[in-house]
Amino acid sequence: MVSPVRKMFDEIANRYDFLNHFLSCGQDVMWRRYCCRQMKKFCRDPQVFGGMRDISLLDMCGGTGDFARSFRKTFGDACVQAVVGDFSFGMLRRVRPKGIDAAAVQCDAMKLPFGEASFKMMLNGFGMRNVPDARGALQESFRVLERGGYLCVLEFFAPRNIFNRFFYGVLAPVFIPLMGAFFSGKRDAYVYLVQSIKRFLPVKDFCRIAEECGFEVAKVKSFNGGISYGVFLRKPAEASRG
Repeated sequence: MVSPVRKMFDEIANRYDFLNHFLSCGQDVMWRRYCCRQMKKFCRDPQVFGGMRDISLLDMCGGTGDFARSFRKTFGDACVQAVVGDFSFGMLRRVRPKGIDAAAVQCDAMKLPFGEASFKMMLNGFGMRNVPDARGALQESFRVLERGGYLCVLEFFAPRNIFNRFFYGVLAPVFIPLMGAFFSGKRDAYVYLVQSIKRFLPVKDFCRIAEECGFEVAKVKSFNGGISYGVFLRKPAEASRG
């Protein structure tokens, strides 16, 4: 049985990219670029996979593949073997038509169809709050990452400062569903968007859970006064979870 959230993403897939860029005033593109540049800096460490030769990448909750595309552009001539994973087939079917060189795999973030240590790098852009159990998704990410590998979570975490509480409490519940309805005809999907942000974890609590799952928090980057965050997590090279 298809879940209501998965059905919702299938239905908005054809306008998803446009509305992401429109509602963020193009900032989502800049946030992805920053995150990919930071991941490239991590790869320059000779102790991490011996540099930037061959990189296996999983863009989990990858939607139409924008994060994977940004990663490829950032890493240039490196040999990137990319997989875009998502539970929405409607999203994934747009990966190839966009010219993104990546395999598209429909899968559950809490039960990934990959073996242990399958990837050197992982991305998760604006998908973690749509997973029923963030801890379960982090545990699965830890499992499929190589030792020393990195996971970047780019996300709208629960608002904590005064400005963000006002934005998500007063402005966003009116403006975002209105624009979503106008451009996609799916107002309910963008009501869900605002509610999912307000219900999600604060960034500090998310980092604590990630550490409990075995990750090291390498860096936390606040964008635009805390509208979104880039959280960079590392699977220790030697120590194992627990």
